[in-house]
Amino acid sequence: MTKQPHAHISLVTLGVADVERAAAFYEKLGFARKMRKSDGVAFFEAGPIALSLYGKDALAADAGLDAEKTAGFRAASLAWNCPDEATVDAVLDLAAKSGGTVLKKGHRIFWGGYVGFFSDPDGHLWEAAHNPHFPLSPDGRLTLPD
Repeated sequence: MTKQPHAHISLVTLGVADVERAAAFYEKLGFARKMRKSDGVAFFEAGPIALSLYGKDALAADAGLDAEKTAGFRAASLAWNCPDEATVDAVLDLAAKSGGTVLKKGHRIFWGGYVGFFSDPDGHLWEAAHNPHFPLSPDGRLTLPD
């Protein structure tokens, strides 16, 4: 009998128009780029997971999809959880200075947190958030309460 695999995310890949341009943006945000000799892809340390940037047409082709038919908003976002409201604002400012677009400034939200949104140069949606109900470890790892 095959053992049930442990559910986890180890790598998030974003399809981008220009890998080097996107890589420069993420480096400006403070992500540490690794494996710089990899051709056509950029890899970054991103806490307990890794982030990769890969050409969107190549990513679609790898998955057997037509890139033209799969463009647009995917109803998904990446989150950068912060220890406090001031850090949310600092992340939004950093994103703007790095070439991203602030879509919604930091604001208090009904569930008691503080959030703002930005997009990277390829339109990938990011949420910068302080959630007082989700404690962060010293290294920024999110703790989900029971």
